[in-house]
Amino acid sequence: MKLLKTGIIIVLGFVITSCGGSSPSSQTLNFAEDNGGITLPDNFKAVVVADSIGQARHITAAENGDLYVALSEKKNGGGIAALRDEDGDGKADQVEYFGPHTGTGIQLYNGYLYSSSDTSIVRFQMTDNQLAPQGEPEMVVEGFPNQSSHAAKSFTFDQSGNLYVNIGGPSNACQEEPRTPGSPGQDPCPQLENHGGIWQFAADEAGQTFQEDGQRYATGIRNSVALDWNNNADQLYVVQHGRDQLNTLWPDYFNVEQNAELPAEEMFAVNEGDNFGWPYVYYDWQKEQKMIAPEYGGDGKTPAEEDNYENPIIAFPGHWGPNDLLFYNGSQFPQEYINGAFIAFHGSWNRAPEPQAGYNVVFVPFEGENVSGDYEVFADGFKGQETLTSPGDAEARPTGLAIGPSGSLYVADSQNGKIWRIVYSGGENSQQ
Repeated sequence: MKLLKTGIIIVLGFVITSCGGSSPSSQTLNFAEDNGGITLPDNFKAVVVADSIGQARHITAAENGDLYVALSEKKNGGGIAALRDEDGDGKADQVEYFGPHTGTGIQLYNGYLYSSSDTSIVRFQMTDNQLAPQGEPEMVVEGFPNQSSHAAKSFTFDQSGNLYVNIGGPSNACQEEPRTPGSPGQDPCPQLENHGGIWQFAADEAGQTFQEDGQRYATGIRNSVALDWNNNADQLYVVQHGRDQLNTLWPDYFNVEQNAELPAEEMFAVNEGDNFGWPYVYYDWQKEQKMIAPEYGGDGKTPAEEDNYENPIIAFPGHWGPNDLLFYNGSQFPQEYINGAFIAFHGSWNRAPEPQAGYNVVFVPFEGENVSGDYEVFADGFKGQETLTSPGDAEARPTGLAIGPSGSLYVADSQNGKIWRIVYSGGENSQQ
């Protein structure tokens, strides 16, 4: 990247300017003065790709820069939005809607666009130069449990032809009477048979069913909407939504401040056969240990037996709502970001009377397969106000992440469907 005296920045073959202009052979990005309402580290800028495409979930980018966004509610008859920037200013000039279902997971893989509903995963054959795929989708996996909570079937692919699918636990803590004060947990928890973990399927095989073809890869994970295969480490990683309502369900053991901060949102390195302990335990990030859940005899003070369950590799404050995980394999950002992890935190609902928290994108540095330092908030300001008491009042809630072909980072919002493209604009990489 080279900084020119004209104030235009060339980034991996693109021309970027905040004051307009054009180039016949390069892309010209025009940035908003306030980065579209968010705050970023020094030398990073953002352009708003779109501001109202619908209630976005996950997002993926094609090699030509086209974007595909899963929606939680249909818009213009479709559950997926396809976006194309035709004039190179970074903003979507063409938007098309397609697809018969809504959902969360979406990813391009081996010439197909894969997307998930709450009960299935389908794929669309992609065609060169066409923005929206033509034809009906092909069923990849069907028959996932139909559940009223934690139903999102987010997914990712490894480098060996496998598909990994999150199947969240259909409850808060597997109580005999769901979300009822003092109700004990079911022991053993029958929900773990078909929920609360990661299932593995063949990535390229159509016509699979959950019951006949799914292999349970790991268990004891309450809900991991955020998951990604780290190609650099050749390993699966997920970020779990921690359980809710410690104080409202167990007021003898937890006060309102503990209810707001606990338990942690945990990031796991996942190997086949791992058990992370839900619903029997939770992780207290302040004590830095697994604790016995109150539904199973815990009192907020009693740690779980060591070595029974896998520990997190890093932990975050309670109820931030991790909704996407992305390992940065681009080359545009500075070296310290390469192979590290970005996490989109959708924001909390269950911290009252304390202010809501999350609503940001954080970065976790990695060295090989291991976390190599503390996390830092990379992008903030999404909620649009200093103090937020209700998640519905947030201006934006980050929920999807993608890397574009130039190395830009895309962030999607679930409130109205705003999408940011974040670009590095100077510093150590200025000679790339």
